[in-house]
Amino acid sequence: MTADFRSDTITRPTPAMLEQMLGAKVGDDVFGDDPTVNALEEKVARLFGMEAALFTASGTMANQLAIKCQTQPGEEVICDELSHVYLYEAGGIAANAGCSVRLLHGDRGRITADMVKSAMKTEDIHFAMPTLVSLENTMNKGGGAIYNFEEIKKISSLCQQNGLKLHLDGARLFNALVETNETPEDYGQVFDSISVCLSKGLGCPVGSLLIGSKYLIKKARKQRKTWGGGWRQAGILAAAGIYALDYHVERLKEDHRRAKELGEILKPLPFVKSVYPIETNIVIFELQDSILATDFVRAFEKIGIKTVTFGKHLVRFVTHLEITDDHLSIAEKALKN
Repeated sequence: MTADFRSDTITRPTPAMLEQMLGAKVGDDVFGDDPTVNALEEKVARLFGMEAALFTASGTMANQLAIKCQTQPGEEVICDELSHVYLYEAGGIAANAGCSVRLLHGDRGRITADMVKSAMKTEDIHFAMPTLVSLENTMNKGGGAIYNFEEIKKISSLCQQNGLKLHLDGARLFNALVETNETPEDYGQVFDSISVCLSKGLGCPVGSLLIGSKYLIKKARKQRKTWGGGWRQAGILAAAGIYALDYHVERLKEDHRRAKELGEILKPLPFVKSVYPIETNIVIFELQDSILATDFVRAFEKIGIKTVTFGKHLVRFVTHLEITDDHLSIAEKALKN
């Protein structure tokens, strides 16, 4: 048996999800008549208490649509230096929106209202005008760290007072929601736009959604077409999203439990220097200075355990729908040996 801890994006549809996909009613989404896509978009918008939603091919597309449609070229996006929108979206903020980026150094990727306020140099003609703040919850590079919602509300209030839009990269937002007291509606009240991913912890084969006002989603739908993102009979994929939202959210707690167990296995090992705090399904640990992450990952792949490097001495394990307690036992045995 092999164990693939590389990412929660590697999951495949369950038999029950496949059954729902095969039975989906479809149409042509570019014409707006795919009933299952429409049902998914309406379901997610209603879930977050927002006006509308748009089904997209990826979280990157959803994030980039949000940024493009809420900024103008030459303006500035404020985000943490570890943000996915900055690090892992192929320079999309510059290429797609023509914006510069103000990078902040937060706590494992989480910034504060005070930090955002300090970054607002709107009166100085030498600086780009900040018009959008982007947060990420949970924070991938921060080891699945969860934002304090009270701090989010402070950032939201600051943005409203200063005329800035607030976007949430919620690729793993449901991982945060099952661990806190907040609801999707709470998030819908404080953000101008939210992206949520279906193909990570929720286990769908493809797809994310951008959520916001009717005006924003109308602009985003047009821009999605410009980028070649128009769907045809996408209801087959949307059906997987509906199933995942109905049946795969609460089970995220199992992924979190296994991640915490893996962290306890790692902590006493002599080749492990430190383990990031584990709040959700991401485990990041630092190797001793004499061990390169590339060597570690290569050695483990030879014995059937897949993981990824996250820095010169950092390794990431991610628990997900296809990781069982048996896979955890395999990893424990390999790590201890």
